[in-house]
Amino acid sequence: MKFNAYIQAIYLAASAGAQMLSVSTAKANAGIGLEGDRYALGTGAYSAVKPAKVRHISIIALSGIETANDWLTAGDEPTFDGPETRRNIALAGITASELNALVGQRFQLGSIELLGTELCTPCERPAQLLGRPSFMEAFEGRSGIRAEILNSGVLAVGDKLFIGNEE
Repeated sequence: MKFNAYIQAIYLAASAGAQMLSVSTAKANAGIGLEGDRYALGTGAYSAVKPAKVRHISIIALSGIETANDWLTAGDEPTFDGPETRRNIALAGITASELNALVGQRFQLGSIELLGTELCTPCERPAQLLGRPSFMEAFEGRSGIRAEILNSGVLAVGDKLFIGNEE
């Protein structure tokens, strides 16, 4: 598949419930996560949940956020922005269903090789932190994926998504 997807934003939070901060670059550490992020530090809300899941990095499609916000505004509810989704990476140029199809696939963001490990089901955490239960319904089927980081390096806003033999 050929995409023109790229990283539109990178977000990190140092601990569970901490505000997600926008950064222009992030160090990706193989087998660990994004340097400075709660799951790489072992301080995420679900860090101690057993069995442990790979939570190196979470990715959401901007189109998924836009679709969820369209659903919310139709019901006269406030919308969500990128950091409120609690995902690390927001990708432009890809649909939520195309992103979801990367589960079980190897792909790259810039020079970082990733393996899509699972869908992110709409998480109760953003709904709780924001006091907005509508998050769960709005993001059903479009709340992104989790991935394992396979090599270390730096991710930057603007880095492109590559899949398979794509050049």
